[in-house]
Amino acid sequence: MKVLLSWLREFAPIEGEPAELADHLSDLGMAVEEMRMLPSLDGVVVARVAGLRPHPEADRIQLVDVELPGATGEGTGGALQVCCGAFNMSVGDLVPLATVGTTMPGGLEIGERRMRGQLSQGMCCSAAELELGADAEGIMILPGEFELGAPLMSQLGLAGDVLYDLEVNPNRPDAMSVAGVARDLAARLGVPFRIPVPVVSESGEDISTVASVEIIDADLCGRFGVRVIRDVSIGQSPLWMQARLTLCGMRPINSVVDVSNYVMLELGTPNHTYDLALVPGGHLGTRRSAGRERLITLDGTEREMLRGDGLIVDREDRPIGISGVMGGENTEISDSTTAVLLELAWWDRLSISRTSQRLGLRSEASMRFERGTDHELVPIALDRFCELLDRVTPGGVSVCSGRLDGRGDLPPATRVRVRPARMSHLLGRPFAADELRGLLDPIGLQCTVPDDGALEVTIPSFRPDVITETDVAEEVARHYGYQRLGRTVPRSPEPGRLTPVQRLRRDLRRVLVGAGLSEAMPNPFLAPDAVRRAGIDGAEPVRLLNPLATEESVLRPSLLPGLLTAAAYNSSHRNDTVSLFEIGVVFGPPTAGGGDIAAADTTAAAVLPTETEHLGAIWAGGEAADAVHLTELIATAFGLDVSLMNAGDLDGMHPVRAAAVLLGGQAVGVVGEVDPVVCERHGLAQRCAWLQVNVEPLLAAASAAAERPYQLVSTYPSSDIDLAFAVPDDVQASQVRNTLLVSGGDELRSVDLFDVYRGDQMDTDTRSLAYRLRLQADDRTLTDEQVADIRQRCIDAVEHAHSAVLR
Repeated sequence: MKVLLSWLREFAPIEGEPAELADHLSDLGMAVEEMRMLPSLDGVVVARVAGLRPHPEADRIQLVDVELPGATGEGTGGALQVCCGAFNMSVGDLVPLATVGTTMPGGLEIGERRMRGQLSQGMCCSAAELELGADAEGIMILPGEFELGAPLMSQLGLAGDVLYDLEVNPNRPDAMSVAGVARDLAARLGVPFRIPVPVVSESGEDISTVASVEIIDADLCGRFGVRVIRDVSIGQSPLWMQARLTLCGMRPINSVVDVSNYVMLELGTPNHTYDLALVPGGHLGTRRSAGRERLITLDGTEREMLRGDGLIVDREDRPIGISGVMGGENTEISDSTTAVLLELAWWDRLSISRTSQRLGLRSEASMRFERGTDHELVPIALDRFCELLDRVTPGGVSVCSGRLDGRGDLPPATRVRVRPARMSHLLGRPFAADELRGLLDPIGLQCTVPDDGALEVTIPSFRPDVITETDVAEEVARHYGYQRLGRTVPRSPEPGRLTPVQRLRRDLRRVLVGAGLSEAMPNPFLAPDAVRRAGIDGAEPVRLLNPLATEESVLRPSLLPGLLTAAAYNSSHRNDTVSLFEIGVVFGPPTAGGGDIAAADTTAAAVLPTETEHLGAIWAGGEAADAVHLTELIATAFGLDVSLMNAGDLDGMHPVRAAAVLLGGQAVGVVGEVDPVVCERHGLAQRCAWLQVNVEPLLAAASAAAERPYQLVSTYPSSDIDLAFAVPDDVQASQVRNTLLVSGGDELRSVDLFDVYRGDQMDTDTRSLAYRLRLQADDRTLTDEQVADIRQRCIDAVEHAHSAVLR
């Protein structure tokens, strides 16, 4: 919303520095996005065209003799001579002349110069060149009453003016008008505010003899006002009006349209004009559409109305306008119009909003109707239109006696009970009833004080957004001043914090990053063949009914396809040893799915896919031992009882280098290497280690585990010993490791499998497992005898438990 300071001053004696007033406007909730001091245009003065002569050397340029008091030049009779490319002037016209030395708004400096041999002593200006209008084709023709030689801006009433560009929020319909902004600013400055009463001289027949109004759907239209104006001549509006409209973002068109837009900007009341000769009997009716009715609107587009859309119809029930949005082409004002039927109505906000959004037809009028207009201003705005049109029309107009004022369902007056104690609590400082009244009365919220000390606030019709006591508190805060209220940090009874599970999930990410992995976020949508290429042959993946793309039509049943694709992409870019992890959701069939579910079962469990959070980690170039090591690292970090069990039938996994991950005896994931066939399908020539576990039981077990105290780091040296055992193939390496950990006692700090061997030197169905044991005590250096004793104890335990032989 753009407003001129001079326009605001027509409603209140507003004084102050422009920047200070901008601060007030921003503090009142109408943030000033831009403040523009209008150019003084020093050197642009009112001049008279004394003569017009063709340029001897250029057909598209004429020589204009310009008369200016006290100035002499090379023109006829000593007038100034100006070379001009516009031909819309006549001898005797007053025009704006930029004299030599003037700097134009665009930065151009005017100087004497020759054009095709002829001297130009200034420049005759168009509205666009002065940034006072959009017309760039012709020179501005000034009113005959302007003083010759006077500065142009002073004659236009714009000298020293300020243009404010305000941000108006949807909950401030009153601020969508100059009067509304002036009311707020006047209340802040403590000066009186008044909307002047228009003066209309009525003549001719009574309006009831030439026009009529009918409201068919009272819930659509609450008030429908009409005036009839005769002896109208369509022409250009005066320059002062064109300048104001242009500066406020409206394009001047003709006198009738400009007055209509001017009243809308000034009072916030959109209106519409019809050619009376094109409206049979001057009858205007309003109703909701029955559907499939068509109308060509003023923009030349044929629009089809749906059932419930608001329409304005004539006596024959023919649509001639869309209520509150746009008029019809069939009653448009034209150059031949001599009588105007003026309509100004109050419409239901939701109805206008629905129709406007559905048609994609947003106008200045519909935007104001959607936010809410003031039905009490209908007669004032009608009279203001008549007053202005009479003023801008040469010879004046004739206004028929009286107004038509149809009534529908208007909203009842809202009254809000305001308690000073509640206001004080909401705003953080004490407010007495008299102080509240002093802040609310100037902005139209009329207050009375009952015996109980609370305020009874009557909400004016121009503030449909104020409904509750909290809304009134916002008005008090605005006019008291947010800065004066101070800042208070509210205290919450429950300070924000992460839940235990959220903290554990973050800890899990830290462990993975600390292990050298980078987090990836592949797409959860896959192509069906991507699941098969990853070797996942289990249940059919969940399909999407409306996929964004055909190649992304199923939900991932595992994290393996996405991370494999990421590893393959890195490998294709010569990053062959990438290590990635993801914590994300995988999708299975509905938990209530199956043949025993009735076809009519539409419960969430029967329809929605099962979502489970998993951890997936991949090492391109890694081996099974790398994945096992990460599994042990996670188990150690969270104090989990994790074990492994060899398995050869895991989807996508190596047939002999994979195992199931057990937590408390229950399978929660897989670990090992990806099937070489799967790697080859993805263009991966090297091995790929893989770990995938269900995060939910993992974090649940970590939450249930007792807090583990920190262990001191021993300052004493450690000793490493290597043990290799020949064990039967049916004995798992993890079982041997667990036996070593139990038998080694407190001094055994770690056990790592570093070699697996099968060959001619081994018996059939036997393999060699080599482990590195690290021994260390907290309070002493272990002697050779103590190390030997632990070594022997471990050997005896493994040979006894697993029929193993030390190699």
